[in-house]
Amino acid sequence: MHAWMHACSKRAVTAALCTMGAAAGLGAATDEPPLVIRRTAGEIVVDGRLDDAGWRDAAPITTWHETRPGDNVEPKVANVAYLAYDDRYLYAGFEFADPEPGRIRAPLADRDNVPSSTDYGGVIIDASNDGRTAQMFLANPRGIQYDAITSDAADEDSAPDFFWESAGAITESGWTLEMRIPFASLRYGESDPEQWGIMLYRNWPRAFRYQMFTSRLPRDSNCFICNVRPLTGLAGLPAGSHFVIAPYANASRMSQPEAGLGSPLVDQGAEGDFGLDAKWLPNPNTILDATLNPDFSQIESDTAQIAANERFALFFPEKRQFFLEGVDLFSTPINAVFTRTFTSPRWGTRATGEVGDYTYTALVGEDRGGGSVIIPGANSSDFAAQDFESFVGVGRLRRDFGRSFASLLVSAREIDGGGHNRVYGPDFRWQISDRDVISGQLLASDSRTPERPDLAAEWDGRGLSGHAAELWWHRRTGKWDVFVQGEDIADGFRADNGFVPQVGIRRGLGEIGRSFYPEDKPVSRLRLFLYNERTEDRDGRLILRETTPGFAFDARKDSFVRFEFRFDEVLGVEKTFDRHWVHYRFYFTPGKRFTRIELTGNVGDQVDFANDRLGDGATVNLEATVRPTDHLELRLDATRRWLDVTDERGVHGRLFTADVGRLKATYTFNARTWLRAIGQWIETERRPDLYTFEIDDGDGSFSGSAVFAYKLNWQTVLYVGASDSQERDARGRLEPADRQLFAKVSYAFQR
Repeated sequence: MHAWMHACSKRAVTAALCTMGAAAGLGAATDEPPLVIRRTAGEIVVDGRLDDAGWRDAAPITTWHETRPGDNVEPKVANVAYLAYDDRYLYAGFEFADPEPGRIRAPLADRDNVPSSTDYGGVIIDASNDGRTAQMFLANPRGIQYDAITSDAADEDSAPDFFWESAGAITESGWTLEMRIPFASLRYGESDPEQWGIMLYRNWPRAFRYQMFTSRLPRDSNCFICNVRPLTGLAGLPAGSHFVIAPYANASRMSQPEAGLGSPLVDQGAEGDFGLDAKWLPNPNTILDATLNPDFSQIESDTAQIAANERFALFFPEKRQFFLEGVDLFSTPINAVFTRTFTSPRWGTRATGEVGDYTYTALVGEDRGGGSVIIPGANSSDFAAQDFESFVGVGRLRRDFGRSFASLLVSAREIDGGGHNRVYGPDFRWQISDRDVISGQLLASDSRTPERPDLAAEWDGRGLSGHAAELWWHRRTGKWDVFVQGEDIADGFRADNGFVPQVGIRRGLGEIGRSFYPEDKPVSRLRLFLYNERTEDRDGRLILRETTPGFAFDARKDSFVRFEFRFDEVLGVEKTFDRHWVHYRFYFTPGKRFTRIELTGNVGDQVDFANDRLGDGATVNLEATVRPTDHLELRLDATRRWLDVTDERGVHGRLFTADVGRLKATYTFNARTWLRAIGQWIETERRPDLYTFEIDDGDGSFSGSAVFAYKLNWQTVLYVGASDSQERDARGRLEPADRQLFAKVSYAFQR
């Protein structure tokens, strides 16, 4: 969702460079007066109507600022908010005016599916009062919820879910919203009265995407959460001793080919499993999690990505709840912790908490294996099967110094049968001023590879060691932004619990941008920029040298356009090639029914990394979301990549064409119940005579699934579904690969 900024292009540049499309910038510590909260005067029923006795003494909050596209100006529509609390809950109520209620965009959807093209509002709570990290609780006029952890150091992550309630109602003059958030879902200290920070927020998508906050967000500064306003009046809050126990059970029945593709499917019989997740809060700022035989199967598969002509491992986000408590604490400049490497836990425990100026998290568990381990390199990465069990431990301790911090990370994987990977080192973030921030990390690793040369050449019991260092500086003013970064990663550095696919390099990069803010024009912001990068291996051999000028702008229909004109020199296998190519991104939100259309990709010179030669080609990615009704959502994700080459004989032709297509249809009956169907097609067509080695002429697969869900909350759920997978055989025909029926039930017991 990104409540205050558009997502930026996917590049090897930290999120600090995502300055185009920001909601009026990220500002300095606020000097605005506190917001006042009072105990309820009576009962509050969460039904979307603010007529309960409990709201009677709540002070109306009427001062709001339009931070996008305007620069902290008076909003074009009226907003009123109310805050209250009792012994167990924090309450928030909103009255959002709208001159055209018929244009309110409020579709029914599953949790967290509240895109920026729809109306929503809510609270951003910095309960730890550190000015850096906050919990977001947002909802649309139907009460559909979006919650997230947002951090100035790590951006916004909607994967974590919390227990809370919401309800909305569309009225003749706009819409209203009520929220009830248990104090058990908030992470706060033990002072009395409590000192929190808070922002109230409204998203109003019309000609532009208008964003309104109760805080000013200056354009000339470098943080977001630091703008929370103080919240006064909280006293006598519960001291913890809250727990959640959520057992689950699942069952499945699989059919697979009797003797390979093309043979009849044979029923493999029914299988079942069960497990348990538990959470205990002995006090509000200490959380203990445990899981036994967790069900980490995903109800929705990852969206496929094209791997053809990619040199490095592809990244897929974490979705599993056990790993998401305090997820921001695992985010460091070097991605040394990537919990999806914890493939199949037999058990796991985790503690997350805060003591004074110190914040910590520690996770340990036993991994049954499966999945893959990245074998990194300077110019490409590979995979090896994780065909062994291991014990995993990760911990981070952070010491806060105002809006800056320093921390220590420790990560280890001890392999059953011999071998280990241990990573440790400090990192820091220094908020020098409102405009300048410096961040860095230094890690050392010590590894002993397992004795499994059948899985990877370097897994012969050898010892590996090395360091990884990163340092960057970001300066932002109202018009200019500058970013500079340096990296140094040794050949022997390994982070088996992380995502570091490239090692043995030294890299320097920088970008400078100039923004313009036209008033009362179709374009609300224009940014011109220049990017430069140079990457070498440890022997000084050039891997990449790039110069990229470009421009980007925000415009009407909540549209965004970005063009990058790349001129680079890149190493293939042994040869170095000059490339001229264009990267582009374009999206807009046409209206209430066509809610988003996005086109990204590149075109121009392309290196054929498999055969070490230069060709030309393109990659095109299309994402489109259509809502024929408020209940039905159709989403299309489609990608095509192709590469044309001329071989040593002078023969010119299409080396390959790779396609991924995914259509997801979701019918949401109400906030608790939905039916979803997904079809996904993956295909690669090749011309073998243009390759310098033997290769098949192509491959392909199709997978389909249908799932019915009933959800009281994110942890009390019932899923029933079926899936079907097919793969292309040597004759090019799709043959059944497996069929499955499955069901899962989980119930959360809370106190």
